[in-house]
Amino acid sequence: MFEMLQLWWAEFTLQTRLLAGATIVVSIVMSGVTFWAVNSIQENAQVNDTRFGRDLGLLLAANVTQTIADGDREELARFTSQFYGSTSSVRYIIYADSEGEIFFGIPYSEQTVKDSLTIKRRIQLPQDLLQSSLPFVRQHESPGGQVTDVFVPIHDGDRNLGVMAMGINPNPTVVTSSNLTRDVTTAVFVSIWALVILGAVFNALTITRPLKELLLGVKNIATGNFKQRIDLPFGGELGELIGSFNDMADQLERYEEQNIEELTAEKAKLETLVVKIADGALLLDRELNIVLANPTAQRIFGWDLHADYLGKNAIDLFPTAVQAELTRPLYKIARGHREGGEFRVVTAEPVRRTIRLLVSTVLDPSGQNLKGIAITVQDITREVELNEAKSQFISNISHELRTPLFNIKSFIETLYEYGDELAPDERHDFLETANNETDRLTRLVNDVLDLSRLESCRIYHLEPIDISQPIEQTLRTYQLNARDKGIELASDIDPELPLAIAHYDLLLQVFANLVGNSLKFTKAGGRVQIRAYRLEPKAEHPEQANAMPDHVRIEIADTGIGIDAEDREAIFDRFFRVENRVHTLEGTGLGLSIVRNIIDKHHSSIHLISEVGVGTTFWFDLDVAQSYDALSVLDPERSAVPVESPIASQTG
Repeated sequence: MFEMLQLWWAEFTLQTRLLAGATIVVSIVMSGVTFWAVNSIQENAQVNDTRFGRDLGLLLAANVTQTIADGDREELARFTSQFYGSTSSVRYIIYADSEGEIFFGIPYSEQTVKDSLTIKRRIQLPQDLLQSSLPFVRQHESPGGQVTDVFVPIHDGDRNLGVMAMGINPNPTVVTSSNLTRDVTTAVFVSIWALVILGAVFNALTITRPLKELLLGVKNIATGNFKQRIDLPFGGELGELIGSFNDMADQLERYEEQNIEELTAEKAKLETLVVKIADGALLLDRELNIVLANPTAQRIFGWDLHADYLGKNAIDLFPTAVQAELTRPLYKIARGHREGGEFRVVTAEPVRRTIRLLVSTVLDPSGQNLKGIAITVQDITREVELNEAKSQFISNISHELRTPLFNIKSFIETLYEYGDELAPDERHDFLETANNETDRLTRLVNDVLDLSRLESCRIYHLEPIDISQPIEQTLRTYQLNARDKGIELASDIDPELPLAIAHYDLLLQVFANLVGNSLKFTKAGGRVQIRAYRLEPKAEHPEQANAMPDHVRIEIADTGIGIDAEDREAIFDRFFRVENRVHTLEGTGLGLSIVRNIIDKHHSSIHLISEVGVGTTFWFDLDVAQSYDALSVLDPERSAVPVESPIASQTG
């Protein structure tokens, strides 16, 4: 039996053996990676259960702290029972004092609940729990399954009120999903491995024999035996291949009786064409007539794919730009005065594109006589556009870097020349602005040159900020610029504006781009204003309005030249510049693209309203920091928001 397997294995080619071995190795590796991934998912599920239990315990403890401090056990029992009945994830809830004596627990029967106010029971508290403000979380196995225990110390100011213990059930969906994923993945990989091995064996048995016959026939043809034929009963692609081989042998047998030199020249032409077939390919004879033209070349030159161009002069068929570039070189090559070369041409017909033409000669076996000319045609329009975009990016980005450098130089130059004439407060403001611009320059180099990072999935940390601070910093930065241009730069900020969730540096960059654009496109005597006000939520019913988060709306308005309607959709695209159509001012074409990406990171959108000759207003909304009230989550009369939403908002 073993010898039969050895003989059977010996029939396979080295490639088939390597394929089988590689399939086994890949299957084993992928199976190992999959099991590791499934285990990681299960571990992550446990971490999520632990995190969920901790957050749920903190939430409940925060809601009952005042009740425990007031000693209202009846209200504590009512609220805890309501909380316990609202979710199936909680297995038990126990309250104990600082000595570990339990003064209330659930679930119990109604009579037990009443009696629990007087029953004295104790619970073993984790060590040093009461000295910490953080909850203690652990997991243990119970007859009913795994349980996550959460111990939360309860403090009222400096008073230690005791401990709340809560048991959380694991997420059954995650456990079931992990097991199912592991089983299905194992079955899939085993099936794939078996199918690949069976397929490799089947292909080896059906292809090895005809390939060996073809290999033998090719060797005979190479030695000059053009009477070689293959007679195997195969259909499909193999049958066509065998038939083509026999046809080739018939033609070679006939060609053998003809001029061997012409046959070799034709072979050289075909070999040159095959080497360059990936792009457009032309084969010309010594009279510059077309011998062969592939569809790619015909499409690039705008020729009819169904027309017959064989035997026609290529010069007469080339587009005008190609004619002007290739006519003289091709005639020189045909006369033997030139060996070939590379040419780059921009054509306007049938469409505008940039093409590269590689011209090479086809010589006879002696390498002395010219037999034809091969031309490779490559469409490099995209490559040229990318190079131009790269050059444009490098050129335009200097403008963004020049702005903070100009501001720094202006303030320092003013201090240098008129420092003695300025008041101490003015000198301090100048130095502070120069220092801020220096920091901004550092951020600008990192942020603008890393535009791709803004467009990626990188997560920025958002926090509550006072919107008036970046607005005032922007006004200080651009005040001198606006004064020099005769433009009024002002702000209108609601004095009771709440804190908004944002990234300070990114928001400052938004203001800088928008205000800079407004100043650039506003004439002398115009006005640029930044407005910030609270946008109250609107709903059909008052109870819905209480549950909806409100926002801070920020507007940057100017009395500039405006933006035409046809440009408003594309204005946020990279490198798009409206000034190319309406005036001669220059810009980077990146500012509004950066603005859009930054606002996207704030989970909002940038909008604009504009009228040519009147002005433009850009606006966007930011979430208010106090949009969600954790204490109102469990009170149906105060909020219609689901229990999970405020928790997700706080932990996110």
